[in-house]
Amino acid sequence: MPTKDAEGSDRRASSLSPFRHRIFLAVWLASLASNFGGLIQSVGAAWLMTSIGASANLVALVQASTTLPIMLFSLMAGAIADNFDRRMLMLAAQIFLLAVSVALTLCAYFGLVTPWLLLTFTFLVGCGTAFNGPAWQSLVGEMVPRSDLPAAIALNSMGFNIARSVGPALGGIIVATIGAFAAFAVNALSYLGLIVVLARWQPVRPPRALPPETLGSAMAAGIRYVAMSPNLGVVLLRGAAFGLAAIAVQALMPLIARDLIQGGPLTYGLLLGAFGAGAVGGALLSTRLRQALSLEALVRVAFISFAVCAAVAGLSNLAALSIAAMALGGASWVLALSSFNATVQLSSPRWVVGRALALYQMATFGGMALGSWIWGVVADRYGTADALLIAAGMLVGGAALGVRLPLPELKMLNLDPLNRWTEPNLAIDVLPRSGPIVITIEYVIREADVVAFLAVMAGRRRIRRRDGARHWTLSRDLENPEIWIERYHSPTWLDYVRHNQRITQADAAVGERLRALHRGPDKPRVRRMIERQTGGPGPDPRSQAHDLTEPLTDPARSS
Repeated sequence: MPTKDAEGSDRRASSLSPFRHRIFLAVWLASLASNFGGLIQSVGAAWLMTSIGASANLVALVQASTTLPIMLFSLMAGAIADNFDRRMLMLAAQIFLLAVSVALTLCAYFGLVTPWLLLTFTFLVGCGTAFNGPAWQSLVGEMVPRSDLPAAIALNSMGFNIARSVGPALGGIIVATIGAFAAFAVNALSYLGLIVVLARWQPVRPPRALPPETLGSAMAAGIRYVAMSPNLGVVLLRGAAFGLAAIAVQALMPLIARDLIQGGPLTYGLLLGAFGAGAVGGALLSTRLRQALSLEALVRVAFISFAVCAAVAGLSNLAALSIAAMALGGASWVLALSSFNATVQLSSPRWVVGRALALYQMATFGGMALGSWIWGVVADRYGTADALLIAAGMLVGGAALGVRLPLPELKMLNLDPLNRWTEPNLAIDVLPRSGPIVITIEYVIREADVVAFLAVMAGRRRIRRRDGARHWTLSRDLENPEIWIERYHSPTWLDYVRHNQRITQADAAVGERLRALHRGPDKPRVRRMIERQTGGPGPDPRSQAHDLTEPLTDPARSS
C-alpha cells in the first residue's frame, strides 16, 4: 500500500524502500563488507586454535571470548548510544576493531600466536563489537524515517546473513591456501569502508532539550525500564535460554568438521556457509511465517528445528547430511533471534531503545558465552557427539518453556513521546540539581469505582517506577474516603522533568482512564514540593519547602 515519506510524498512501500536513503545504502554496503571480513576472521581464529593443538575447551572458548564482552559491556554501550553521538561511538568502535585486527595479523604472520594470546585478541574484537552493536542498531532510526524502520532492520539482518552464507566458505579457502594471518588481514581491510562512510556523514540533529544523563544513572534507568516491563523480561529470559543451548553447534563446529566428518578447514567453511545460507532463507521466509503463525509458535518451531540440527550434527558422519543440518540450524537461528530483537524494539521507546537492545544482547550473548564454555567442557569429557545431543534436548526444553512464559504478540504500540507536559511557572527559583522533589496528585473517587481505580493505579505505578519515579505510594484519606493521594519522589528537578518527558503516547490511556474515574469539581490537583531539612542556618531559595498547586488540564498529561 502507498505510504508517505518524510516530505509527505506518496510512494510505494517495499522491503527495499530504505535503500532510497543514500546514507543507509552506503552504511549498509560498507557494513556488508565488514561482516564478510568479520566472518572470515572468525574462521581463521577458530581453525588456528584447532591447528595449534588446543583442547576442545579452548576451541570452544574462541566463541566464548567473542560473545563474553557483549554480555559485559553492552549496557554501558547502550547507555552511551542513548545519550551521546551514536555515529561517533560507532566510528570509534570501528577504528578500535581495525587496530586490533592489524595487531592480530602481524602476530599471526610472525608466528607469535599462542592459544591464550588468540583468546585475548578475540576478546578485544568482542569488546569492539559490544560497543558497535547498540549504536548501529539505534542509528538506523536516524538514517530512515519511521515508516521505513522495520524494512531497514530486516535489511540489516539480511546483509549479515548474506555475508554469513558466503564469508565462512571464503574464509576456509583463504585459511587453507594462504593461512590464518591472511584471514585476519582481510578483516582489517574490511573496516576501512565503514570508517570512511561514517567519517563523511554529518547528520543534522535537533538540539538536546536536556543534558545527557551520567553513565551510572543512564545504565540504572535502562535496567529499571526493562525490569518494570514484563514483556521485555520474558524476551530476555527466552533469548538467554536459546543462546545457552543453540551456541553448542557453532562453538563445536570446528570439531564437527575435524572429528565427526573427518574434514579440514574447507569443510569447516562449508558448514559455516550452509549455516549462513539457511539464515538467509529463514530471513526471506520470516514475513510469511509470522503471518501464518503466532510469535510464540514461530519461536517454538525455531527451538525444535535447531534441536533437530544439533541432533543430526551429533549423529552424522556424512558431510552432505551435516551441511543440510547446518542450513536448517541457520534458518532456525535467524527466526528466533530476529523475533526476539523485533519484540524488544517494538516494546521500547527511542529514549531507551539502545539500552533495551543492550540488555537483550547481554542476556542472549551471555547465554552464548556461558554455553560455549559449558559445551567445550562437556565435549572434552563425553565427546562432541554427546555434547550436541545434550544441547538438542535442552533446546526441546526451551520450546516447552514457552508454555509457562510465552512471548507477547507483537503490537505496533505508539511509543513516541507524549509531549503534552510543560514545566510549570514556579514561585521560587529552582535549579536542575535542586531536590529531592516530591509530587502528590489528589483524586476524588466514588466507592463504586474503587476497584477499577486500584486496577488502573497498578499500571500507573509500573509506569511511574519504569520512568524513574521513586518511593511511589497511594494513600486514602481516613476522614474523607473518596480522596486518594498518589505520591512519588524525584531526586532532582531535572530528574522530574526527564521523568515527564519519557511518557509515551501508549501511556496516555492510563491518564485518560484516571481522568474518567475522577469525580471532583476540578481536575486532579497536582502539588510539587521540594524537601527541606530543618535546623539549618537559614532558608535557601533553592531548597526551601514550597507547595505549588496546579490542576491537570489534559486527561493524558503527565505530572
